[in-house]
Amino acid sequence: MTTIAVIDYDMGNLHSACKGLEVAGATTLVTDSVADIESSDGVVLPGVGAFDPAMQHLRSRNLIDPIRRIAQSGKPFLGICVGMQVLFEGSEEGIEAGLGIFPGTIRRFQPEPGITIPHMGWNQLALSQPNLPLWKNIEPDTWVYFVHSYYAAPNDVALNAATITHGTQTVTAAVSKDNLMAVQFHPEKSSDAGLQILSNFVGYVKDQQMQAAQLVVA
Repeated sequence: MTTIAVIDYDMGNLHSACKGLEVAGATTLVTDSVADIESSDGVVLPGVGAFDPAMQHLRSRNLIDPIRRIAQSGKPFLGICVGMQVLFEGSEEGIEAGLGIFPGTIRRFQPEPGITIPHMGWNQLALSQPNLPLWKNIEPDTWVYFVHSYYAAPNDVALNAATITHGTQTVTAAVSKDNLMAVQFHPEKSSDAGLQILSNFVGYVKDQQMQAAQLVVA
């Protein structure tokens, strides 16, 4: 059995993300228990809303240090929307420090003629890491669904797993390094492509389980 902990910190409806993971064959556990998160096979940090409340809610549940530790442990980890943004050092949206797992800052889209802020709706991914497990069976120009005014600006552009262009601004849509993956868009709202991405994460978790089991046998 593959169990994925979906971290509950009162920053959005978790049902849709859980449903997508379950369709892919995972058992989901919505929890703010550090013990549950640590014992899971993979972790999803979802979130909608603003950066500062997200960090405040994580702090109120004593989850900041455990998430940092779990993210660095090698366990498969997926951040979604605000759950991606808080992985960085800070945001122009507020004053709270982020988790600092990825060096970089969350920046606001710049106003320009012909675009709306927030960026709300469908946009096409340009894949920067085409061999990432998350992109298995995903076309290079796949459409996914966004709702955001802020985007991640990693210090190291090699972290970029995908970008989008909104007006004249090309910005980060996903990042990845080792076991850590995070997306600005909402896979749970992105139709078949989103379900495929969630399924790919479950597949990655299962592959890591299998490799760990083989090491134990060896």
